[in-house]
Amino acid sequence: MKLSPVQQKFILHWGEMGSRWGLNRTVAQIHALLFLSPEPLPADVIAETLSVARSNVSTSLKELQNWRLVTPTHVLGDRREHFHAEEDVWEMLTVIAAERKRREIDPTLNILRECLAEAERNDTADPETKRRLEAMLGFVAPLSDWFEDIMSLPRETLFKLLKMGGRVAKVVGRS
Repeated sequence: MKLSPVQQKFILHWGEMGSRWGLNRTVAQIHALLFLSPEPLPADVIAETLSVARSNVSTSLKELQNWRLVTPTHVLGDRREHFHAEEDVWEMLTVIAAERKRREIDPTLNILRECLAEAERNDTADPETKRRLEAMLGFVAPLSDWFEDIMSLPRETLFKLLKMGGRVAKVVGRS
């Protein structure tokens, strides 16, 4: 598969962005390739197109499936497994956000709660440490709840809210 300059540029950029978000660059590049591809691709075509080792492609595809960003499928007349990415940008970005919350925010909330519970049981707990952990929990817990509330909104409502941008402050009042 030959990539156009535009495809190459996007794939390289998505790989760089993925590495900044904590993903392996190759994983993100494979995701970008599958997102741009009009048809599902087998692993060997992905490997050849991106000049990546076949084993790296297999590992990356498993990671993308764990993220629920890529789905395996079969093509009539071809015994190989093919893969396609979610085409709906809203769905893709909400899956990424939900996975990041599950992998990053949820464990942090659990640790904060465990540390505070332990500090409550321990009379020698440093008051400043406890205060700072409470402050962090006081920010992260409502943020997590807000995310859940936002994700439960219908897509149309969420899109309107997003388009409102800073005008939301007028509705809720600036203080």
